[in-house]
Amino acid sequence: MTFQGSITKVGVYIDVANIYRNGGQKMRYDVLREFACRDSAEPVRLNAYVSFDADRAETDREYGQRARGFHSVLRDLGYKVIVKRVRWYADESGNRVAKANADLDLAVDALLQSENLDRVLLASGDGDFVRVVRALQNKGCRVEALALDNVSTDLRQEADSFMSGYLVPNLIPMQKERTVAWGGPGSRVRGWCYWHHATQSYGFLRYLREIGPGLWLTDTRHPDSPYGTAFLHDSDLPRGASAEDLPSRQLIFEFDLLESERGNGMQATDIALVSRS
Repeated sequence: MTFQGSITKVGVYIDVANIYRNGGQKMRYDVLREFACRDSAEPVRLNAYVSFDADRAETDREYGQRARGFHSVLRDLGYKVIVKRVRWYADESGNRVAKANADLDLAVDALLQSENLDRVLLASGDGDFVRVVRALQNKGCRVEALALDNVSTDLRQEADSFMSGYLVPNLIPMQKERTVAWGGPGSRVRGWCYWHHATQSYGFLRYLREIGPGLWLTDTRHPDSPYGTAFLHDSDLPRGASAEDLPSRQLIFEFDLLESERGNGMQATDIALVSRS
């Protein structure tokens, strides 16, 4: 438990294989650290769990160099890299099968280290971590989950809060890059539809303007809210998204922010559907 004036102690635990397979090939781990420590919190533990195929590295030099280079980048950012070596087995049919599951390592480390933590950020969408989340909460930790695609519904609901990584400013590269910094007029951001008027064919998108405290202040009328709102017209919805599905937190959109023609806020244009997380 933290008290007024004390520093929140944070632990970050990243299931790198899960994140990589589900949209995070180009995720920026420096931004993830910034997000985890967004309210001047102290990063007590920064653990990244990675798999490494030593047998392949012996024959595939490029793979070995790329993997070791990635591990070095993580270490430069302050992460402890826990390497789980890929091991090969023969199944009942004689087929060669690889195994390199780091879930148990992550779970044990998080539980043992939680005594020194106030908050845990779990970067994974794997539903196998639901019981770990409960255990951490029972030990007094607030548990946040962050993931991209194919997120377990149980994990999303069990965590104290869930954030799609697509919504964190600059964490995942845009489909269409812009020179204007995320959050201002002329920039490109990501958000979700939180309100929709079916009969009048319009709604509003909410997006995170910047990484900062107060994520629970979703009402953009609050002066300390880190969120912004953009007007959405159904005619601008991209292929693959239907107005019948709105509002929805599952559909993540990428869009340009333009000042409304009415001069009363932002309007979303050039909208693309990024994820059905």
